Amino acid sequence: MTQQQTNGHSKDSDILVDVRNIKMYFPVRSGLFIQKKIADIKAVDDVSFTIHRGETLGLVGESGCGKTTTGRCVLQLYRPTAGEVIFEGRDLTKMKTAEVRKFRRNMQLIFQDPYSSLDPRQNCASIIGEPLVIHKMTKSKQEYRERVAELLTVVGLNPNMGYRFPHEFSGGQRQRIGVARALAVNPSLIVCDEPVSALDVSIQAQVINLLEDLQEQFNLTYLFIAHDLSVVRHISDRIAVMYLGHIMEVADRTELYANPLHPYTKALLSAVPIPDPVIEAQRERIILTGDVPSPLRPPSGCVFHTRCPIAIDECKGGVPPLKDMGNGHQVACIRV
Repeated sequence: MTQQQTNGHSKDSDILVDVRNIKMYFPVRSGLFIQKKIADIKAVDDVSFTIHRGETLGLVGESGCGKTTTGRCVLQLYRPTAGEVIFEGRDLTKMKTAEVRKFRRNMQLIFQDPYSSLDPRQNCASIIGEPLVIHKMTKSKQEYRERVAELLTVVGLNPNMGYRFPHEFSGGQRQRIGVARALAVNPSLIVCDEPVSALDVSIQAQVINLLEDLQEQFNLTYLFIAHDLSVVRHISDRIAVMYLGHIMEVADRTELYANPLHPYTKALLSAVPIPDPVIEAQRERIILTGDVPSPLRPPSGCVFHTRCPIAIDECKGGVPPLKDMGNGHQVACIRV
């Protein structure tokens, strides 16, 4: 991590991605022939954050909170219902689909499941080389083959493996193929959608270390989506905590773990096991009551108030904005 990343970012010119108030609502319809919209699933509701060049922003939260949807909105795989996604100074939401396709060369995605994200009918070399063909990045077959071999080497695979098919690889090797495919077009931003959650713990460490090495080698910027807080702490520079489509807290990774301010962040961190049995026995465990509300009918005001141990009546009034608590630490809670 660079000195600049350690001390925080102050220059706007350093911002690669600026997400402003994005919303992603999925309509729910009823009727067989004449379908009428009856409600909206508010998967992402007024989310804002920035990602600086060369940094990793971790996006954490429990399943169904809108992390993956947020990542896909950034990439414009989902066109947001409202809001702006400023990438390298241009608003992607205002672009036509053809323009976005050309621009997408600079943004790539590493999928969660290495088993279903690779075409079983294509060999490894074809999977990695497909982006090169689509974006016309090689001028001859020889250059194409050399580039594919180079990408395989970069992610720690033998170039001779290019003629094998996905079923001939282990889960960790498949995810390396997915990483190589994302790197093929020299992107500046990679959205990592829970890239290690389907892998064994020992393999997770290898893939995380690979991603860190590649970031340093190619000056990559990551939006790292995960629900494993220990993995996020290891790889991220800053962390954003998400709950039911809203950002609850954003802070530097060290600050967030040392001084969590939002009740939801505290509950999440208290659930992370500590390998020391003495400390584990002494620390306070925060157990949240009730179930996660439906995004179809989210609670009024702060969406966390139905499960919050310190909630008061004012929490039901309005959605709390992200307040700056100093040193880039932001929290959306009126009780802090």
